[in-house]
Amino acid sequence: MATVAPPAPTAPAFPKADVIKALVDELLEVARIEAQLRGIALPNDKGGAMKAPIALDSLSVVDTLCAVETVIGIELRDNIVQTGGYASVEEALGHLVPRIEKVWVKKKGSKP
Repeated sequence: MATVAPPAPTAPAFPKADVIKALVDELLEVARIEAQLRGIALPNDKGGAMKAPIALDSLSVVDTLCAVETVIGIELRDNIVQTGGYASVEEALGHLVPRIEKVWVKKKGSKP
């Protein structure tokens, strides 16, 4: 009689869509504040606002990581954020999401 080993536990998949949503919500708020302080008109539509050339300060972006931490249950280090900040919300997302996923894989061991 053969013994069947139980299946190996599977790690949860990286919640990419939830991470992006949390980041977009927070980064758009940072962009709105920065635009208002600089007297720049930010497009009203989400897509236009994400692509708008508005400088996002790295310290402000670090603050947005708290929203992501609640989604993934992992504390993120400040060095995930690019020194000097980003030129747009879209640029910030393109840089941050892969780095957050890398932390996820390291801590929880699973890709999507």
